[in-house]
Amino acid sequence: MKKADIGLIGLAVMGENLVMNMESKGFTVAVFNRTTEKVDSFVQGRAAGKHIIGCHSLKELADSLEKPRKVFLMVKAGSAVDGLIDQLLEVLEPGDIIIDGGNSHFPDTIRRTDYVESKGLLYIGTGVSGGEEGALKGPSLMPGGSPAAWPAVKPILQAISAKVEDGSPCCDWVGENGAGHFVKMVHNGIEYGDMQLICEAYQLMKCLLRMSDDEMHQVFRQWNETELDSYLIEITRDILAYKDTDGEPMVEKILDTAGQKGTGKWTGIAALEEGVPLTLIGEAVFARCLSAMKEERTEASRAYDRQIPAFTGDRQAFIEAIRQALYASKIISYAQGYTLMRTAAAHYGWNLNYGGIALMWRGGCIIRSVFLGKIKEAYDQDPQLSNLLMAPYFRDTLKRLIPAWRKVAAAAMEYGIPAPAMTSALSYFDGYTTERLPANLLQAQRDYFGAHTYERVDAPRGTFFHTNWTGHGGNTAASTYNA
Repeated sequence: MKKADIGLIGLAVMGENLVMNMESKGFTVAVFNRTTEKVDSFVQGRAAGKHIIGCHSLKELADSLEKPRKVFLMVKAGSAVDGLIDQLLEVLEPGDIIIDGGNSHFPDTIRRTDYVESKGLLYIGTGVSGGEEGALKGPSLMPGGSPAAWPAVKPILQAISAKVEDGSPCCDWVGENGAGHFVKMVHNGIEYGDMQLICEAYQLMKCLLRMSDDEMHQVFRQWNETELDSYLIEITRDILAYKDTDGEPMVEKILDTAGQKGTGKWTGIAALEEGVPLTLIGEAVFARCLSAMKEERTEASRAYDRQIPAFTGDRQAFIEAIRQALYASKIISYAQGYTLMRTAAAHYGWNLNYGGIALMWRGGCIIRSVFLGKIKEAYDQDPQLSNLLMAPYFRDTLKRLIPAWRKVAAAAMEYGIPAPAMTSALSYFDGYTTERLPANLLQAQRDYFGAHTYERVDAPRGTFFHTNWTGHGGNTAASTYNA
């Protein structure tokens, strides 16, 4: 019997769909699941008659694979992955490759890469984005780990990935150890930001302009034919048109408490650790946390009884202003995400291809959009670009969008419509484009109460000073540090 090109462990929906995708591209796939009944039902049902080999043990899986063996894990992130790696090490050989396709936290992938390599095997941690449909028809894949493993898995991963217009695969090597899962984490953080921005646009139209869901459906349909053309705008358009069995909009019957699986939170924590102002994504995560406080919010809304006054301006002009504010804020979100990737790459020694990452996100994934092509062009023109806001296209675009952005942010504040992502994005832009911030006063405060020292505008950078502000505090300074 022909041996399999790749093995996959974990036959939940994503795992099954990836197997079907691989088989449809001409690969023979061996499959295993801890609950072996699932293997049998899959092989005898959906996979019947296809080049898919069911296995009832890890040893059987290993024996059915071509060397070097390639085993793709689609199991829940966390301790289950570590346990499975140890079991696989008992049945695999040096040179074989373990691929983790779950949403693992990148420090775990760094640790696992070192561990598996110490045993003579190779390891890949790959982000997989696109949900169930993407897994079946072509996801965005972000592999990183042992560079020596890439040539062996490249033909399979690029074959099953989504493709952009010119046929380029939405999959390429990201970098060493945890780089792939780090980039996937940032992707998910940006996804949080995109979704929150769209929700704020919806809230402004619904609560301030008093628009119906059908009217908003038409707006999002039109927006999807502009620079905002993207998967998330597309599905928002469709959601707003969907009716429940009684003919009423389904979305209005859904409880306003949002869940999260943790990748947005991880992105925010990584930004804090790297000292990167990831303000928009942070606000998007906190907005979900605030939404979960439903009972408290209901009680507070009664206590404050805040009424939103009627909007008196030009309705159509304001809808266009919301679109422009949404686009401006989206640019900020990606600029912050890319700054985080650049900073982490320097920290961890990754050689990331930023234009290539934008290309990987152009298709298959949840944040896929036309806009990402502009990011690729920006990094193609200047691979050392410090911040997306400094690229000519984004600089010219933001200058055009700023008046509408300020108008919408001001209206949100004036009328009492929460828009934390849009307004924090504007504050970041204003801070980033301000030559002198009030941190001079902040440094004076820190030196006053803690002798933490400061630098002076009339002395070389890196020279630190301390002032005896009270006249009786002494001249001893604390060791310098960055907080």
